[in-house]
Amino acid sequence: MAATVRSLTDRLARFALYECTADLSHLHVKEHAALKHLVKAGKYIDQLYMRQAWSGNEALREKLHSEGNKDLCTLFEMYKGPWAREDDNAIFVEGAPKRPEGGNFYPEDMTTGEFQKWAESLPEEEQKRAKSYYTVIQRDEKGRLSSVPYSEAYRDLLKPVANHLRDAAKELKDVYDQENEGTSVCDFLLSRADSFETNDYLTSELNWLRLGKTNNLEITLGPYEQYTDGLFTFKSAYEFYIHVRDAHSSRLLEKFSDLQFVEDRLPIPEKYRNKELVVAPIVVVNQLYAAGDVAVPMTAAYNLPNDEEAIKKGGSKLVLIKNVQEGKFENVLKPIAKEVLSEDQIHYLSKDAFTTHVLLHEVCHSNGPHHTLDGHTVRTKLQEYHSAFEEAKADIAALFAADIMVDCGTIDNVTQREFWVTFLASAFRSIRFGIQEAHGLGQAMQLNYLVEKGGFIYDEQSKLFRVDFEKIRSAVADLTHDILILQGDGDKEAVHTFVKKYGTLHSSTKEALARIDDAGIPVDIRPIYPLLD
Repeated sequence: MAATVRSLTDRLARFALYECTADLSHLHVKEHAALKHLVKAGKYIDQLYMRQAWSGNEALREKLHSEGNKDLCTLFEMYKGPWAREDDNAIFVEGAPKRPEGGNFYPEDMTTGEFQKWAESLPEEEQKRAKSYYTVIQRDEKGRLSSVPYSEAYRDLLKPVANHLRDAAKELKDVYDQENEGTSVCDFLLSRADSFETNDYLTSELNWLRLGKTNNLEITLGPYEQYTDGLFTFKSAYEFYIHVRDAHSSRLLEKFSDLQFVEDRLPIPEKYRNKELVVAPIVVVNQLYAAGDVAVPMTAAYNLPNDEEAIKKGGSKLVLIKNVQEGKFENVLKPIAKEVLSEDQIHYLSKDAFTTHVLLHEVCHSNGPHHTLDGHTVRTKLQEYHSAFEEAKADIAALFAADIMVDCGTIDNVTQREFWVTFLASAFRSIRFGIQEAHGLGQAMQLNYLVEKGGFIYDEQSKLFRVDFEKIRSAVADLTHDILILQGDGDKEAVHTFVKKYGTLHSSTKEALARIDDAGIPVDIRPIYPLLD
């Protein structure tokens, strides 16, 4: 109940203001001009995601801004709705309903059983459309379910977005040497604008994956993540990032893109290994602006796309957001560590361990089974559990990979002990977002499992946590094995049992979280974008 009584001021204080910017002096004057068009497109993407999150979101947003409560409006824009995500989706706007589990992707009166029965009655191609990333489910005039493409359902917003993308592309047309390897940002924007009108995202997705290294701007725009669809995780939400590339850091981190190195060493039988790995390019960027499905907590890195067809044809790309990661470490993780780690281990906390693990987390999304042994996608078999298990998989496989990469010298600036201790502290950072959220639930499962295996230890006397350096390596390997097998088998009942056992908050964790809250440590950072000025 404590979550429901926080004042607006207290809620705002939970997120440290952080300026997201970078040196833009090297940009061409036409790149600066293009940025203005891109920011205009972002305003529409914000509204589009508001609509996807809840049918009443747009009207409530307009009402709040007309009433002029600045703090309430700031919170609403931070969360992209009236629910505090890190507080178990507590409602902070009077009169707002409980957050709809399926967002606004399905009729509010639709049950999961009704959808499944309807989908199973359809021909194969229509079943694919019903479960597509790029359709919403609506009722027709007779009350029957039907799938409607995004290009039709959101035409009023996607059309102006497409126009602004084409305006930005015009500015960039002659900036980049067309002889250079890879796709230009200009070509990507034009193809993405076409996607918004045709509902065919494959061509533009491949263009995004092949963006050339000579582009100064890294633009990510489209329907990607499925967290808003808590019913089935079928439907994707629109998000938009404007980044400027950090070429030097990108070159340094390319050595981590060897997915096969990790896959060959995962502690699983051969039949569970991913046989279709494509080497993932890595881009390090600094964030200038974000819109759409980008509510706090802020994303520090991402591995896209999620569409299995696009991954099969073009692989995936890892984007590491350097300035956001630095903000999280300094403002959140360092003070948390002082509250939860044993004093004799706190010196192992490392910014390089934090940022490298986040990178490896994104790399490891590509590893392991993406299809079950019987040929279905893991996503369609695990449904509402998929997102939490996928985040847990990427987390623990990354910790497993970091260990072997230190042993073989691929990572030479971070020790295993720094990885393990920093991971332990970071678990509490993620769990603070609430275990109803995929990252929080995934991290809670990992923490409880590793404590059970003896890799992490809670000291009853000091009320602090520590790593058992003798047991942690085998505990990490065991958890990596168990999660990958659960995904590969696609046994939803076994997954449910695992979640029931490990996806809870023990009293020691609750005490630590309360201590972190009492110390006034921010939950995360919230951005200020100078680019808007």
